[in-house]
Amino acid sequence: MLKKIAIGLGVVLAVLVTVIALQPSEFMIERSATINAPADIIYAQIEDLHAWEAWSPWAKMDPNMKSTYEGPNSGVGAVTAWEGPEAGKGRMEITAVKPNQEVDIKLEFLEPMQATDRALFSLTESNATTTVTWRMEGNNNFVGKGFALFMNMDKMVGSDFEKGLAAMKTIAEGAAQKREAERAAAQAAAVAAQQATPTPAAAESPTPNKH
Repeated sequence: MLKKIAIGLGVVLAVLVTVIALQPSEFMIERSATINAPADIIYAQIEDLHAWEAWSPWAKMDPNMKSTYEGPNSGVGAVTAWEGPEAGKGRMEITAVKPNQEVDIKLEFLEPMQATDRALFSLTESNATTTVTWRMEGNNNFVGKGFALFMNMDKMVGSDFEKGLAAMKTIAEGAAQKREAERAAAQAAAVAAQQATPTPAAAESPTPNKH
């Protein structure tokens, strides 16, 4: 009896291993959002890794997460590492940028699982709006394939992307409105100053002779 059970478990295990091994090696998760703000305002929120704390879904998921920074404050070479009970442990580095168009990032997950993936932010501006696309892609090892077999990674990670893009939208649109308000105020002040300054003709007109 025990021998039959062992054989049965061995068959099930072999089938499971085969099914996991046949899962796709590559994955790609992508979400987009349209934001009512110029591309440069949004780009500044992405290329400066310090700014991520205001909109990153993982920063809100794990309030006990600790982040450290290396390299330049922003752009190529900027690095941040994180560690927390919920977020795990990892690091990311900006590897390439196209100002106001793209930010390319190397992601390294160290705990609870190890993986190296790529994140890419693409910005497409049209008139006063910008479409932001957040994509993550990489290769699944055997453990990753097994995890993906039982968990909908696109739904789980994609949901985090949607939350992050929504928070980024709020911040960027607020910054765009502030910029427009400051620009309007500056224009109004310039017009007022111009109106208060006497024209050259008025300043040079002779005083009427009363005699």
